[in-house]
Amino acid sequence: MWTYQHTDFYVHQLPALNDNYIYLIEAHHAPILAAVDPAEAQPVVDACKKLGRKLTHILNTHHHWDHTGANMELKQQYDCAIVGNRHDAERIPCIDTGLEPDSSWQLATEGGDSHLDVQTIDVPGHTLGHIAYLIDDALFCGDTLFGAGCGRLFEGSPEQMWHSLNRLARLPASTLVYCAHEYTLANLDFAAAMDGDNPELAARQQRDTATRRQQQPTIPSTIGVEKATNPFLRPLDAEFCRNYAERAGIATEPLSVFTHVRASKDQW
Repeated sequence: MWTYQHTDFYVHQLPALNDNYIYLIEAHHAPILAAVDPAEAQPVVDACKKLGRKLTHILNTHHHWDHTGANMELKQQYDCAIVGNRHDAERIPCIDTGLEPDSSWQLATEGGDSHLDVQTIDVPGHTLGHIAYLIDDALFCGDTLFGAGCGRLFEGSPEQMWHSLNRLARLPASTLVYCAHEYTLANLDFAAAMDGDNPELAARQQRDTATRRQQQPTIPSTIGVEKATNPFLRPLDAEFCRNYAERAGIATEPLSVFTHVRASKDQW
């Protein structure tokens, strides 16, 4: 478990399955302990014991089994409240509260006088019902944005995913990106093939390779790092678009470039 301190809460990062991350949000001044996308129960149970805290909430970004697989078991053990996109409620196990995408709400326990303010961001593309959670400077983005990557388009269109990534890219550069998988090194190999003249990308590849050799996570990243090195956000840069489009023989419009990059990654 790795722990990161924010102004009003800690984020505890738990490895799960082969390459998943589960996050526990522990409030400083309230009895709140929320799990984001629990793929399996045991890492959460072990962390709760270590922290001496009871799980109060589960926040699901989308319905895939490797993000909701422990919902039922954790619900049975802790009677925690499970929240997710109300438009995807039929596909999220044991959901209690359906959230409206693009809404603000308070993460709180019943009768508690302290809370954490949460912004829910609608980010379809990977799935149609995918949402992200923004708490202060911490972004929990599931499978929409990865370290140097983005999720496959299982349900949405390139237009939807590009719009979703643009929304996340407009967050402050210092925003920490807590994504759900450790895919960074493989994504950086692809990024180098797409954007080989990018010195910031080369530096990141060296840095993150050293990090993984030490068996440490490359996540969290930041929005600033992703905008500078992630091939799926690089179409925001006009020079990248021109150079890439010229090589690929496509239009220089950012959506066209993103669509081509996404299709290339699918065949990588």
